Amino acid sequence: MQELLRREARIIPLVVGAMALTACASASGAAQLCAKLKNFSMPDQRVVIHQAQDVPASAPGATPSVPAHCRVDGVIDERTGRDGKPYGIGFAVALPAHWNGRFLFQGGGGLNGRVLPPLGATFSGDRSGLERGFAVASTDSGHQGTGGFDSAFLRDQEATLNFLYQAVPTVTVVAKQIIAQHYGKPNDRAYFVGCSTGGREAMIMSQRFPTYFDGIVAGAPAMRTSLSNLGLRHAAVALNAIAPQGADGKPVTRAALSDADRRLISDNVLEACDALDGNRDGLIFAPQHCHFDPGTLACKGGATERCLTSDKVNAVRTVMQGPRTKSGQQVYPGYYYDTGITVSQGLAGVLVGPSIPESKPVGTTMDVEAAWAEAMSARAMVGDSNSWTNLSTFRGRGGKLVFTHGVSDPWFSAQDTVQYYERLGTDNDEVPLEQWSRLFLVPGMGHCGGGERTLGRFDLLDTIVEWVEHGRAPDRVIANVTSAPGESRPLCPYPTYAQYSGSGDTRDAANYICKR
Repeated sequence: MQELLRREARIIPLVVGAMALTACASASGAAQLCAKLKNFSMPDQRVVIHQAQDVPASAPGATPSVPAHCRVDGVIDERTGRDGKPYGIGFAVALPAHWNGRFLFQGGGGLNGRVLPPLGATFSGDRSGLERGFAVASTDSGHQGTGGFDSAFLRDQEATLNFLYQAVPTVTVVAKQIIAQHYGKPNDRAYFVGCSTGGREAMIMSQRFPTYFDGIVAGAPAMRTSLSNLGLRHAAVALNAIAPQGADGKPVTRAALSDADRRLISDNVLEACDALDGNRDGLIFAPQHCHFDPGTLACKGGATERCLTSDKVNAVRTVMQGPRTKSGQQVYPGYYYDTGITVSQGLAGVLVGPSIPESKPVGTTMDVEAAWAEAMSARAMVGDSNSWTNLSTFRGRGGKLVFTHGVSDPWFSAQDTVQYYERLGTDNDEVPLEQWSRLFLVPGMGHCGGGERTLGRFDLLDTIVEWVEHGRAPDRVIANVTSAPGESRPLCPYPTYAQYSGSGDTRDAANYICKR
């Protein structure tokens, strides 16, 4: 036995040393393989690779957590614009050392303008796409900007078209070729996940480039910003009409309703609609069935903190019903009554004083018909994704499309996404919609996240993969309450909603069914 132990003592260091040498050789080989991408080119694309760098795995506990990967940064179609500024479609591709054979495009946000780290973390639960082994791409959509809403690039035609719809498919083609060269084989499947502008990009890919992706997740899509911005201006005007004036003589929008007013509204919305799902838990799971009337809060005598004056009732009703013409025609959908409409932290709720991502001044009056005519111009429609519903090619080749939207989103009405989804079913009625597309509304959630009490953590990346590759349609998606660790609920595909079964822990998603 002692001789055996002595022999093992001599052998183990040799084995460990050999393993270390193998690891070093492997790391060196990976770095060399990555560096070769610096010379990547395509015969039909003007691609310049600025960097191809081997990136080590992050330290344990680091945020964000990233695995070892090759990071490629480049630009497509570099040029000088009419305004004398440099343009080009900037992009990045992350190629993990342990690739799962899949490609994931990470959608953008705002007006883009910078290449975000290609991690694939949107709606991916606790692990990003890159951590799971996806090769991930991202893009600035064809221009560089400062902040999230730098619109200077819109003066350049090509840059505008790239942002609206050309950049993502262009980068997709290049990224897929980079993947094939790096790994020696093409990707097996391709996915797109995005929110806001990324949600619009997701819809554009399903509509205009139906063969590029197998599975697409479109979150809170900015599908027609000219009209959603009109909706926000309309809400601000309604609040400004009853708001006190500041020192500059302009209305203080956020003071139109007091903190007490907003608490009163929130409490009574919950009182009216919280129990629709069988459990009073501060979450409204059936917003389409919540028919709250702010008129029930009208003061019967003098004004108090327990009622709303008639002008405040009218303002709330006007905001929530959305902009309409004088004849009553709906211009843009209204907003669901939900817990986040009065949230003042982060991106404020629509009844607080909506933040409008554009520079047009907002006063106390508005010509809805004139604003509608301007918003519906052909120029505004070029990059919109609301009107096109013919997805027969995408659907026909087995494509799966998942939508999600925070019910309390103050920028883009969740009702707009619901209405598009319903039209998608009507216009593609030869195949039942639920066989290839699902919509998940998230109670309490704002724009792509946020909210005081909401189901802010859920995994749609695994959901879309399971559906595309294994045919497992998402009959529910388990989501966790952000503010209450250990508490979960199911997100149910619209028009169904989570309903408490009547027994078991109300904090556990297992005790809820999806009810129509």
